Amino acid sequence: MKIVKTIKIDADKCSGCRACEVICAAYHAEPKYSIVNPARSRIRVFRDEENDLFVPILAGEYTEAECPGRMTTVIGGKEYGECSFCRSSCPSRDLFKEPDSGLPLKCDMCGEPPLEEPMCVKWCLTDALTYVEKEEEEEEEEKEEEKEKAVEFLVKKYGLKEVEDAITQISRG
Repeated sequence: MKIVKTIKIDADKCSGCRACEVICAAYHAEPKYSIVNPARSRIRVFRDEENDLFVPILAGEYTEAECPGRMTTVIGGKEYGECSFCRSSCPSRDLFKEPDSGLPLKCDMCGEPPLEEPMCVKWCLTDALTYVEKEEEEEEEEKEEEKEKAVEFLVKKYGLKEVEDAITQISRG
């Protein structure tokens, strides 16, 4: 296990001020702080108007395909589609895409080298966003598990022992 830092979101504390969106957009402008375009922000605050509820969502990984599932989430009696709180940038919507180029945006915890505290966390006056440490499996363990699952799938799907041998040889380098 390793310790990683992550942004924890407590929607119950979010006031909907959107300071996180503004500072993220300004920080990621070229040059820094030269313009504020919330469409460039890597965090978005969604609002349930009926219940006056705000939910900050951080931009996640890009996916080349739309999700096959279409689940519905009910919060305070209002239904939300699965896409409402999705962190991914995908072909079916413009959320978390750079407005000029269409390139996907992803939260980078404010770049390399990382800041002591991400800008959105620093500017959140209600502590709805906090920077916390959590334990996570080592990447090597995860990669090995993924390789094993891929090999198992290929062997079962195609019934080929050679696939397993080839992948084993490739992974040895």
